Amino acid sequence: MKGNKMLSQSVADNILSMITIEKRFSVGDKLPNELDLSEELNVSRTTLREAIRILVALDILEIQRGKGTYVKENAFKKQQDIEQLSNIKVNARDLYEMRLIFEPEASYYAALRATDSEIKRILEFGKKVEKEISNHQDRTDDEHSFHKAIAQATHNEFMNKLMPILYQAISKGVYLSLQSDKAIEDTINDHRMIMEFLEQRNAEGAKNAMKIHIMHAMKELGLD
Repeated sequence: MKGNKMLSQSVADNILSMITIEKRFSVGDKLPNELDLSEELNVSRTTLREAIRILVALDILEIQRGKGTYVKENAFKKQQDIEQLSNIKVNARDLYEMRLIFEPEASYYAALRATDSEIKRILEFGKKVEKEISNHQDRTDDEHSFHKAIAQATHNEFMNKLMPILYQAISKGVYLSLQSDKAIEDTINDHRMIMEFLEQRNAEGAKNAMKIHIMHAMKELGLD
């Protein structure tokens, strides 16, 4: 799995190089058809599709149904984002390790200490995230709010002060998860599990569910 993700990212880099360095394609140009491009890059059509999906998520390419794949206007502006992806992953690994240390315990104390209204607020944000995933919308803000609501429900001031740092990990996780259907699927399932245990006031269950959630993300995003 990890090898496949690395290959698709490498192919995405190659396509970006064709656009920004080789100047082979300009803004508005159509890429070669899937069969020809996969043969040129010596990869499977599945890997090529995944690479294109990465570039679409980064707003570099766009797929026009029935017409093909085209270079978007801001492709050149996004070059730096791709070049920094490896650094983002390294940084994200450290941030996710910090999440793994703090957030399961936060979920534990939230289950014990949250008011009924705080539990309701957590569930509302969790449902918003799920809806946004289903509608292919940016879920970053509501992901922040979901995890912040859990931290606030611990009634621990230090935990709340850590949230700006944890936001960085959450934002990077949302960004990187665009490359993995499994990561997105896990987010939905894991959030449901966390919410269920919090609603039941099951502290150990909430703690373990959050730990599983973060470990799932680290594995699927290649951060383990």
